[in-house]
Amino acid sequence: MRIGFGLPVSGTWATPERLGRFAKAAEHQAYDSLWTFQRLFVGVDQAVDPVYRSVLDPLVALGFAAACTETVRLGVAVVNLPFVSPAYLAKQVGSLDVLSGGRVDLGLGTGWSEAEFAATGASGERRAARTREFVAVLRTLWRDEVSEFDGEFYTLPRGRMDPKPAREGGVPILLGGSVPAALSRAGEIADGWVSRSAHDLTQIAKDVALVRAGAEKAGRDPDEVRIVCRAVLFRPGREFLAGSWEKIREDVAWLGTQGVTEIFYDLNFDPTIAGPDVDAAAAEDRALDILHNLTPRGLS
Repeated sequence: MRIGFGLPVSGTWATPERLGRFAKAAEHQAYDSLWTFQRLFVGVDQAVDPVYRSVLDPLVALGFAAACTETVRLGVAVVNLPFVSPAYLAKQVGSLDVLSGGRVDLGLGTGWSEAEFAATGASGERRAARTREFVAVLRTLWRDEVSEFDGEFYTLPRGRMDPKPAREGGVPILLGGSVPAALSRAGEIADGWVSRSAHDLTQIAKDVALVRAGAEKAGRDPDEVRIVCRAVLFRPGREFLAGSWEKIREDVAWLGTQGVTEIFYDLNFDPTIAGPDVDAAAAEDRALDILHNLTPRGLS
């Protein structure tokens, strides 16, 4: 199983110096990937987790991390597709892939915050159909010499977008979502599925089955579809992915038996590390201790 680490992008520990140090430390400790997430806008009266109050832009943060590293993969879980045009995102992510030497994974979601939909002027209607078109536009812009698309939501006149991503075929796309239709859709049209922060990973086998069933329905090899899980450690009230280092490693190994192909430890949802009023130096010390103690270095 591949093991990654969430970059410091939320709260007081999300500074340039710490982001750079964590990116380098994770690469040195043989983590496979670094991850960010998107939180665009929070309403004054909106009841959300405090860690959402201050969040760096996910692609800018990955660009910063790319400049600090050489080989570690760079993923975002997720960018909410209703808030941006597919052509604009294709240019951003394609450029990041070129500049990083082909290291980017793009996670896409459909959004849930009413405040963000209002702030971006986006529509929450018919998200499933919009997602299918969005992915199709990304694919043609990244793969085809001449692109063209005429859909219900998006239109591309005949034209070109260059440079193409560093890897032939474009940047791998992971879809989020937790309802059965979304899980099946990830298997049908994407390179994989990525879980959300609140997902109950103890029930992951059912989700994996739905993703792979979607791949089979589309005539794809289900074993080729990636299953990526955000591992939120030490979540209050849950015993899974908590306790001793050995216990956490055992939980991660169990996820591998359930069909998970990749996980990344994400401390941005730990209020003792990424909370808005946490002492940043203390947060960094605790996070580095976790990073070093759960290193995949030397593991099969």
